[in-house]
Amino acid sequence: MRRRIVVTGIGCVTPLGTSADRLWENLLAAKSGVSRNTLFDSSSFPTKIAAQVHDWSIADEGEDAAEWAVRGRHTCFAAGAAKQAMNDSGVQGSVEPTRFGVYLGAGEGQQDFHRFSEMMVAAVQNGDSGDLNLEAFVKKGLEILDPIAELEQEPNMPVGYLAGMFNAQGPNVNCLTACAASSQAVGEATEIIRRGEADVMLSGGTHSMIHPFGVTGFNLLTALSVRNDEPERASRPFDLNRDGFVLGEGAAIVVLEEYEHAKARGAQMYGEILGYGTTADAFRITDTHPEGRGGTSCIKMALADAGKNIDEIDYINAHGTSTAVNDKVETLAIRQSFGDHADSIPVSSTKSMTGHLIAAAGATELIVCLKTLQHNKVPPTINYETPDPNCDLDYVPNEARDHECRTVLTNSFGFGGQNITLIAGQV
Repeated sequence: MRRRIVVTGIGCVTPLGTSADRLWENLLAAKSGVSRNTLFDSSSFPTKIAAQVHDWSIADEGEDAAEWAVRGRHTCFAAGAAKQAMNDSGVQGSVEPTRFGVYLGAGEGQQDFHRFSEMMVAAVQNGDSGDLNLEAFVKKGLEILDPIAELEQEPNMPVGYLAGMFNAQGPNVNCLTACAASSQAVGEATEIIRRGEADVMLSGGTHSMIHPFGVTGFNLLTALSVRNDEPERASRPFDLNRDGFVLGEGAAIVVLEEYEHAKARGAQMYGEILGYGTTADAFRITDTHPEGRGGTSCIKMALADAGKNIDEIDYINAHGTSTAVNDKVETLAIRQSFGDHADSIPVSSTKSMTGHLIAAAGATELIVCLKTLQHNKVPPTINYETPDPNCDLDYVPNEARDHECRTVLTNSFGFGGQNITLIAGQV
């Protein structure tokens, strides 16, 4: 018999709320976490807005802020969300350390753009005929770079810190599959428990790309919204006038626990992870396949894994980035997966409010789905004003909706063609 996996703790640090309850309240109130970018001077960039975490410190979670000062922004977010989830779960001390692991989908931390710029200036000034002087570049780097800071921004650092914080001596893994990373982490952590290799896994994701390199890259891809004069209205998934996503940051962590283990200690259970699908478009690095083949097969794989019929899915939390191609193709994938029944399923994109948290997006949206199961309320897609003929589902426009939910589905479709679908249900 396949082992069952339930979620017994949740925590998050997001632009729309630095706890799961606060995030949920703001989602139901249809608020936006998007504002002018204040993490660096973006006045010369095409995109001057972002969904950033405001008014939060690791000290808010009981940690010594001075001790964490040198650590990456992504690591701090992950630690804060993990402490919330572990405290919420109460699992600490009830699990054998070697049966307790961590699996994250974490991206890099803040890149040291200013010091890198100084290195480039040195290379240019000491070069001949426009060539870069690599020796001067390296020499300057050895003079000014902080080796600890360089180490701390690596994507594998959060998973290591979390293992140490909670004495998780079991499997310890990080994956970075772009926008699908944290959903993939949850899916793979679920499989680890299913196989009997652990009883408890701390899983989710963390990321912060709101820095000059990150924004430059997405601007070059023309993927970001340039609705700078109306930050709160910039992210508008499935709307005809959408012009790109809004870059966000944050972390979301869940405690995954084998059902009998959780039951034996009388743990609360937010929901059960029922299905996991993972596919690749095998098409292009930045474009989804126009026929939605990867997303469609991913959704069908998750349904089969969960043993669910299409009429048993009560809500879909869409990837819904607010880009022209993604929203159209995801709509197509949902239609191809659910047929005519797609018209009966509420579909919303909470990225309309949180922005796109990249590697942390999927786990954040899983927490939203768990809250939906708990409260039988569906969060809206805000800024939905003008229907797009290519996006013709029920996107729960602008206002939350009461809706009975027993089984929910969430999609995460990432750059590179990675597709993840998770299905969760009431226990």
